[in-house]
Amino acid sequence: MDALRATPAALATLIDYAAGGIVSKVLLKQPAGSVTLFAFDAGQELSEHTAPFDALVYLVEGSAVVTISGKANRLGPGETVLMPANEPHALKALQPFKMLLIMIRGPGN
Repeated sequence: MDALRATPAALATLIDYAAGGIVSKVLLKQPAGSVTLFAFDAGQELSEHTAPFDALVYLVEGSAVVTISGKANRLGPGETVLMPANEPHALKALQPFKMLLIMIRGPGN
């Protein structure tokens, strides 16, 4: 995203919530992976799924439950968790939350 190139920014200000929805904004996309900012309204969720590459979740604000291979992890602002490749995971907003999702593609992905 050119607006971020060599310019400091507060992550929470780069995306707004949508009532009853989930909003995403791709900040960087390269062959090696991507960085995406998400805003989830309270109660919104992504159902269980898998991805063929590792993904790091960093909570910017709010709180959420990130379930990985059946283990629920409650995250708050400033906390992070790694969702390993090919393991089932799901996310649910306990209150409105914003997160940064960093996906890294490994060899052959």
